[in-house]
Amino acid sequence: MKHSTGKFNQKKFYEYPENFARFYDLIYHHHRDSVDNDYFQKEIRKTKGKILEIGVGTGRLFTSALNQGADIYGLDISKHMLEVLRKKLRDDQHKRVSLQNITDFRFDFKFDLIIAPFRVMMHLLDKDDQIKALNNVYRHLKRNGRFIFDAFVPDLNQLITGIHNFVDYEGEYVPGKKIKRIVSNTPDLINQIIQIRFRLEWDEDDTLKHEVWDVPLRFFFRYELEHLVERSKFENYKILGDYDGNELNQKSREFILICQKTK
Repeated sequence: MKHSTGKFNQKKFYEYPENFARFYDLIYHHHRDSVDNDYFQKEIRKTKGKILEIGVGTGRLFTSALNQGADIYGLDISKHMLEVLRKKLRDDQHKRVSLQNITDFRFDFKFDLIIAPFRVMMHLLDKDDQIKALNNVYRHLKRNGRFIFDAFVPDLNQLITGIHNFVDYEGEYVPGKKIKRIVSNTPDLINQIIQIRFRLEWDEDDTLKHEVWDVPLRFFFRYELEHLVERSKFENYKILGDYDGNELNQKSREFILICQKTK
């Protein structure tokens, strides 16, 4: 018998709200480009066949890869994020992106590389959904195809104390118009979930506007990730400790999983 003690709706998927999608590029080009961009672009460039980016968002990685000639497709669960992305694409490229979920997406062709950058798997709170996602990805890979996803190594201090009203971005989105993002989180140690609250505040129409987004993330530990992948259909995998390709060590802050379909 399977038991669940989670207090969150684990079958609900948390898509980006409209204004978070609107300001996503501004914030995350600042936060993430110098972190993971080079790694994923390198993996894309060395792939000769079709590529799929899961959690494509506004195209932070996707548009650069497409402009460099990659045969890349993308999917996301957020219509607002895809609306932003489609405005960057030619009309004939719109067919490359679709509103789908990692657990049940469908294509009538297979891929040589599938990536799920920037915590996509951490949005799956339920272990059954995690296995469904891995196996669905496996089905869509060609033989010797790879699936790469990442998760952060949990900070044990933050898991105890949480974060309270931390300003992680502040700047101007147009000249003279300020924007700020404030982050708080509350850890749920039993269910291995971090309940995050993002609050956006920005100047517009001579008023201070705001929007709040509550989203849970499932945190993982090393051997849990190993057990998870070993329960899936993937035959081989390895875990790196950073985007420079180094092995896991005591200083690692990232889990980067490279799973391979060999059959």
